[in-house]
Amino acid sequence: MANPEAGAGDWMRPSPDDEVERVDLRTDIAHSARVYDYMLGGKTNFAADRAAGDKILAEWPGAHDSALAARAVMHRMVRRLAAVHGIRQFLDVGTGIPTAPNLHEVAQDVDPSCRIVYVDNDPIVLAHARALLTGAPEGRTAYIDGDLREPGKVLADPALRETLDLRQPVALTLINLVHFLSDEAALPLVAELVAALPSGSFLALTAGTADTAPEHAAVASRRYREAGIENHLRTREQVARFFTGLELDDPGVALITHWHPDPDPDERPLPDHEVMAYAGLARKP
Repeated sequence: MANPEAGAGDWMRPSPDDEVERVDLRTDIAHSARVYDYMLGGKTNFAADRAAGDKILAEWPGAHDSALAARAVMHRMVRRLAAVHGIRQFLDVGTGIPTAPNLHEVAQDVDPSCRIVYVDNDPIVLAHARALLTGAPEGRTAYIDGDLREPGKVLADPALRETLDLRQPVALTLINLVHFLSDEAALPLVAELVAALPSGSFLALTAGTADTAPEHAAVASRRYREAGIENHLRTREQVARFFTGLELDDPGVALITHWHPDPDPDERPLPDHEVMAYAGLARKP
């Protein structure tokens, strides 16, 4: 992927008048969010991220298209939540690098009054959270420095309580996140967040798999591990465990390209063997 001089995007460069806390971004170490950003063709990545991404692309050129498909399914899930299910509040954990359109832009395109709380522990996103806080004036967006591994802290954060009404349904979105945690870690953490939400809330989740492309999945998994990034690919049945006790929306747990596809007639549809993730959306009774 051509990106010879890529580095921080313009949104990452605050004005001289901004007072931004200096943090160690550890740009010498690959970060999952920045590798994903590189796969998407973004500019918020560094040499270590591009090196990891290039190793994957060299052995699996389709990784770029697969990453785009993973981003596209998030847009469709959020649009369905807002337009079909009437959800107006979103808790997005593991937000990652901003990539337009962001979640709040999709939701507020359906209804400008939608409220969104973004959660991430990436210092790059944290230091430049203003890039996310540009929602419609009728709605509201907020950002929390938090981690899926500490759901109690996320739920107790004043920004969440000031932005979302937890007496009303909330969509918890976990996009391209749980495959960086083991089942032993991820399942109870997700369950704790869902338990804190009222009846009528939804869980929207995507997770990496090796079901359809075991050779490509092995390449990506190995390269991530070599870069120091833990990852756990799951079968369809294992992904379905995250929705235990919830009411799965049609079509259930499906490959991201099969989940309410909205194909562009000018684009080649991805065959299943080039897709490495499942998506599911479920309602809390």
